[in-house]
Amino acid sequence: MLLYSHAHKNMMKRTGVASLPLHPGKAPRWLFGRMVKLAGAISEVMIEEYGRKRFLQTISDPFWFQAFSCVLGFDWHSSGTTTVTCGALKEALAQKSEIRVAGGKGRVSNKALEEIEKIGEDMGLRESTVNSLKYASRMAAKVDNAALQDGYSLYHHVIIISEDGDWAVIQQGMNADYRYARRYHWLSDALNNFIEEPHSAILGRKERAMDMTSKKSEEARELSVDIVKDNPRNLIRDWERLKKPLCQTTLDGWNKNIPYLDMPRRINWNVIKGIYEFQPKNYEEMLSIKGVGPATVRALAYISELIYGAPPSWEDPIKYSFAVGGKDGVPYPVDRKAMDEVTMIIKQGIEEAKLGKDEKLKAIRRMKKILPDEIASHA
Repeated sequence: MLLYSHAHKNMMKRTGVASLPLHPGKAPRWLFGRMVKLAGAISEVMIEEYGRKRFLQTISDPFWFQAFSCVLGFDWHSSGTTTVTCGALKEALAQKSEIRVAGGKGRVSNKALEEIEKIGEDMGLRESTVNSLKYASRMAAKVDNAALQDGYSLYHHVIIISEDGDWAVIQQGMNADYRYARRYHWLSDALNNFIEEPHSAILGRKERAMDMTSKKSEEARELSVDIVKDNPRNLIRDWERLKKPLCQTTLDGWNKNIPYLDMPRRINWNVIKGIYEFQPKNYEEMLSIKGVGPATVRALAYISELIYGAPPSWEDPIKYSFAVGGKDGVPYPVDRKAMDEVTMIIKQGIEEAKLGKDEKLKAIRRMKKILPDEIASHA
């Protein structure tokens, strides 16, 4: 068992570690159908008891989401913990008027914006609210694909929407080299802006990452915008300077004290020209421009660091390991206060849900399996 500490809201929290490897195949229909039924029953009780805003806060909490997945009956030790649970929740809430889910895994994630339009129409949301939801969906994905370069490529994206216009995003990326997952949580309540430390939680294993969302990257962000607002000829000049043997013999040979950055082989100068013509007022506006992706962000960060001395942060912003175990009782949670609250909410949801006695008992047994003995004895 590997444990590490994380300071959050002036409290020291420690969490167990569960790796989420890629498991091929799909959840069997008989299991998924039961997951949908139980997810809908628990959600209905939670929304009725705690309200829509609290439901979004809860579903975006990494402890609660992991425990919820386990109670629904899915394998805790799998990347599908995220994708199948979100899929079941989407189907369970499909007919709800107050909470809905858009997006999903793979190609379905690309339908998120279209589905947000339909959900907004069903909920009677204002056009400005729908546009804000679409922007949130698009920017959350853009940030985790381009501004945070941690070696994980997104393949799953859902946005959970309330009729109040509040939202939560849960998305997941895969590292192709060793085929493990990383999950990213976003919550509108917790968001000040999309650029500076916007996540409510990031879960996975620590990696070396270029994090343009870190407070430590503020100068690099500002300089990146200054570079692209200047005449593209100057950027071409800087690019050529980096290619000269006089400056460095290899891409990482400029200064052995700087972190290695995999420099893109080329810059899309049409995109750079478009940014220059747009004249973005800040980094978020620059990142939102169509065509600005990981290669553009990386190239600007590289030039900012090597030529202008404004390095981005190289600290992985991960906040939690995958935090609640499953059928074997490991990994176990040690944040007792958080786990007590998870237990109480899910147990209440199960007991009050409109389910058969056998279904309730099975769900409670699954919950007990993911808890330490002293907590499970009270569940």
